[in-house]
Amino acid sequence: MIEIEAAKTFEPIRKKIMNLKVRTIFSILAVALLICSACTSVEKTEYRILTAGIRHESNTFIPYLTTTADFTMLRGSDATEERSWAKLLEEESMEVIPTLHAIAGPSGVVSKETYEAFRDEILEALRASDPVDGIFLDMHGAMHVEGYSDAQADFIQQIRKIAGNEVVVAASFDLHGNISKEFIDGLNIVSAYRTAPHVDGEETRARTARLLVEALKNGLSPRTAHINLPILIPGEKGITSVEPLKSLYARLNEISLMEGLMDASIFVGMPWTDVARAGMSVQVVAQKDQYFPEALAQAKALANTIWEQRANLKFDVPTASIDDAIERALETQDSTVFITDSGDNVTAGAAGDGTIVLERLLSYKVSDAVLAGIVDPEAVKQCIEAGVGGKVDVSVGGKIDNVFSKPVAITGTVLRLPREHADSQQPDAVVQVDGVTLVLLSRHRAFTDPSHFSAMEIDPLEHKIVVVKEGYLFQGLRDIAPITVMALTPGFANQLMENIEYKYVRRPIFPLDPDMTWSANNITHN
Repeated sequence: MIEIEAAKTFEPIRKKIMNLKVRTIFSILAVALLICSACTSVEKTEYRILTAGIRHESNTFIPYLTTTADFTMLRGSDATEERSWAKLLEEESMEVIPTLHAIAGPSGVVSKETYEAFRDEILEALRASDPVDGIFLDMHGAMHVEGYSDAQADFIQQIRKIAGNEVVVAASFDLHGNISKEFIDGLNIVSAYRTAPHVDGEETRARTARLLVEALKNGLSPRTAHINLPILIPGEKGITSVEPLKSLYARLNEISLMEGLMDASIFVGMPWTDVARAGMSVQVVAQKDQYFPEALAQAKALANTIWEQRANLKFDVPTASIDDAIERALETQDSTVFITDSGDNVTAGAAGDGTIVLERLLSYKVSDAVLAGIVDPEAVKQCIEAGVGGKVDVSVGGKIDNVFSKPVAITGTVLRLPREHADSQQPDAVVQVDGVTLVLLSRHRAFTDPSHFSAMEIDPLEHKIVVVKEGYLFQGLRDIAPITVMALTPGFANQLMENIEYKYVRRPIFPLDPDMTWSANNITHN
């Protein structure tokens, strides 16, 4: 009985001791968890970012493929050296893991073999680098590949199979990209140029990198709302410095600053890529799923406004047939006139060896014109053999574009054999053909800046007529051109959408179907 009574006496004391022990254990566990959490946050000061990209604008009307030889391939530090986006990542304590960055100028459809070699190299590097926290992709957005309905969608889907869905993927684009929902579904962050003519390429890539950093450091899982508009326009009707796009592009920054949103883009699209996804589109990036409805609402509003303004998307310079353009130039007093050979626009992937303008300049017996230039490495070789001061009888152009052009036989004097750059493997040729100073090019490229004329030892403003194979003038030439006329020439970059025989572009689409109706209001995203 004494033992029982003693047990009763000490039971409250025993319970207090047990409760004290339990509270102590829980306190120790809580402190341990806090310490562990703190350790984790301290340790996570560096994130691993893999970088890659296949940047190409594909013109499906060109009858030749773009292959590996047409690309500049940057690997390792060559891909990040002196790049503002890479510097930004490094300054934010990101471990940058550069893989292949393949870049080519606008040209024909990319060969299946070329794309798959690039893709597989990037995928193998991703496997070797796994795990990574984020991926930065430097893209164009208008790539089309032989044998694929949407190689860009394939690219991101193959990346996701390795990286999984938790890795944040951010991609920068040219605003002339043709973007599908399938592609967007694999990306977290999308950001496109906001200027055409382009002056913000590096700024856009840096902005995309900054958004990636923001997402990683704040634990965000961004999601992009995307709407394809049934509008097909050439870039020459998508100038961002004139209305109505000037005001529309000004809204992008305002949308980006809204609560829960990160960025917004308008893609003008690439109309010479005959694919179902071709055309204008808009994207708005939400920080996470809870803000996606607002991102979609903003995307709808933006898309509806663009649709309402579709008839006002016009050329910002006078247009004419090539004959009318030459006549206008000859009638203009005391001023250089720049004429753009828009149908053979090299910056839209056209052949660059069209001869229509050369033939018309010679036919008009123009006394003072510069034509920069015609791509013809064979003719350049003959000029090299003749030497500076030598006479040449040579057939130029019409070798790549034998659909809209034919070779033109010329007789001229080789004035110079300059090089594009000091390390260029082959010189170009400047030939005087009657009153035309003709630049023959050893490789496919466009004259988009005064420095390109300087390399040929030509001052364009000293001549009456200057012809370049572009649509709109790029900013460097736009800044110096007193007068500009866009010649609506035939070619693989025909500016008149209604005259192009499309097979795969989705229908109905404006302006091919001018009476169609459309609204973004009924668009939903799962």
